[in-house]
Amino acid sequence: MEEKLAIYGGNPTRKNYLSYGKQKIDEDDMKEVIKVLKSDYLTTGPKVCEFEEKISEYVNSKYAVAFSSGTAALHAACYAAGIKEGDEVITSPITFAASANCILYCNAIPVFADINSETYNIDPEDIEKKITCNTKAIIPVDFTGQSVELDAIKEIARKNKLIVIEDAAHAIGTKYKGKCIGSISDMTVFSFHPVKTITTGEGGMVTTNNEEFYKKLILFRTHGITKDKDLLISKEEGPWYYEQIDLGYNYRITDIQCGLGISQLNKVNEFIKKRKEIVKIYNEELLKIDGIIIQKEEKFSDTSRHLYIIKLELEKFKVGRKEIFEALLAENIGVNVHYLPVYLHPYYKNLGYNKGLCPRAEDLYKAIITLPLHINMTKEDVKDVIRALNKVLGYYKI
Repeated sequence: MEEKLAIYGGNPTRKNYLSYGKQKIDEDDMKEVIKVLKSDYLTTGPKVCEFEEKISEYVNSKYAVAFSSGTAALHAACYAAGIKEGDEVITSPITFAASANCILYCNAIPVFADINSETYNIDPEDIEKKITCNTKAIIPVDFTGQSVELDAIKEIARKNKLIVIEDAAHAIGTKYKGKCIGSISDMTVFSFHPVKTITTGEGGMVTTNNEEFYKKLILFRTHGITKDKDLLISKEEGPWYYEQIDLGYNYRITDIQCGLGISQLNKVNEFIKKRKEIVKIYNEELLKIDGIIIQKEEKFSDTSRHLYIIKLELEKFKVGRKEIFEALLAENIGVNVHYLPVYLHPYYKNLGYNKGLCPRAEDLYKAIITLPLHINMTKEDVKDVIRALNKVLGYYKI
């Protein structure tokens, strides 16, 4: 006899709610933050530079510039790339809205290329199809943490004289063909939101090997204001003197956040190892459940996975994704969905984007569910997710 689902009054798989993502903050993290609070600097002090240096060292880039959020970092990268009104920038529709919003912030035009149906990453062939004389850059997204096909994308960029701004918000610690993500593209953007592999609360980073981009990123972060004598128009003033030479933003990150980030970065390899262990169990166990397709793992990507996504073969069930999702929630499994294709948001529809633009992305969205994946999860937590999936999917199976 099938076990009664919690949504219909049965006992839930677990007593406590298991969130899909959650930070892990320990005593060492708290001590580092307290040290900053007791220091002379709370913002724009030595911890910012230290965090930037450590990230740069970790990903093997020449430069790293920290920002108040991943979104701010994306905006800054577009600015540094010279994106302006009338330019087109190609990105993926299966991503958080910021990957495209940063293009709009520069009064440019987001162009969406469809995804690979198996990896869920942007399809290089469709990128090529979307290039016009107005295309200025590509923002590929390392969705779930798995690297995009960087060699193919870089070759497209080289042929068409485009800049690659890699959105690696999901992918700190991922390696592409043995090279660290963050050292390969013209600019790479990371996020340190609490559900990511490491956190600063809110925060972001741009890494680059290009000195010109680096200088522009620094300027943009601080209102377009500089004290750099090489950039000043008036060079005869005293040491107090600064000038605003461009229109920038206050996108500064604090020393408090960077103190936390440094402490978290010290544990990043431990965090990645734990995430990989959870992914391995999921991969092995979910293949046994009929009606689930798991994301294809590319051999070129040594993936530090941020999200674990399953695709439902909906034709095998009596109900749709919504009913299955709600039933899993009732079992106290904190599932989620990543993402509604960006151009299907009302704001983008009002800009003239229409359904049908990227059919593979739209088909994926209809069938995906994000499972819990974070450093706090125990093996029993992972088993609970699998038990709940067996219970719910078994109940609704045709």
